[in-house]
Amino acid sequence: MTVSDTYGTNSYTAKELAGLLADRLDVTFTERESDYLGLYFLANLADTTRLQVQPNAVPGDDGEDDLYDDEHPHVSVLLLITSPGAAEPLNDELSAVGGLTRLRSTRS
Repeated sequence: MTVSDTYGTNSYTAKELAGLLADRLDVTFTERESDYLGLYFLANLADTTRLQVQPNAVPGDDGEDDLYDDEHPHVSVLLLITSPGAAEPLNDELSAVGGLTRLRSTRS
């Protein structure tokens, strides 16, 4: 089973959120740049859980920014988590971060 969680915030920039989570979760985020996503931050945990912090506004094909998550246009920064199973301890830790809201959770 794969679990995907999406969190959002307007309280931090992507870089600020990655720094906050790095300290809080004792993980290392790597700054990456992509034509599709723009500048984002990625961390992989020992259990293969993937944490990705990115702006919701991503470079569009027409030179204008598009929304990565158009269901939540009011959210400026996203935290995307993909884990091999239920990540309740991680979700408990994230729920304590002020200004960070769980937007969606799916299991497949």
